[in-house]
Amino acid sequence: MTLRFIVAISAPLFLTSGLPLLDAQHPVQRPPQSQQLSQLPTGSSQQTATNEVTNADIFAGIKRHIATERKNSVDRKFHINYRGKNLAIDLVRVHNDRLSSLGGGKYFACVDMKAADGTVYDIDFFMAGQPGNMTVTETSVHKINGKPLYNWKEQNGVWKKVQA
Repeated sequence: MTLRFIVAISAPLFLTSGLPLLDAQHPVQRPPQSQQLSQLPTGSSQQTATNEVTNADIFAGIKRHIATERKNSVDRKFHINYRGKNLAIDLVRVHNDRLSSLGGGKYFACVDMKAADGTVYDIDFFMAGQPGNMTVTETSVHKINGKPLYNWKEQNGVWKKVQA
């Protein structure tokens, strides 16, 4: 009985102790000294009293961008170019825990998307705009089936993509 109790308590602690190692894969986890990347306040997509962009604004902007791209494509898929190949993919989920401010009116979100062959792509979306009117400015394939193609590293207070 005591052994079961110890295992029941130890297993979750052991499993979650490795989570900080995964954090370098996205720029939201290790804030630089001069430009802090912060988790955004949750809330509705309506403007706040201070005109701050919320997670809901970023989420809505991504969903709107993906929906528009799908509507405009012949096959109703979201398309992204990766190494000269046109990927036709569908939204799986937007990582609500990866919606963050990069400072200077720029924002970041991580999105899982899936191809017809079952390949899962982690797409990094970069955005700019005002509350209620977020626009995707850049997308890049970050992972394929969980394997990172690049990571993030702070260099002189600015987050940069580095080889994985």
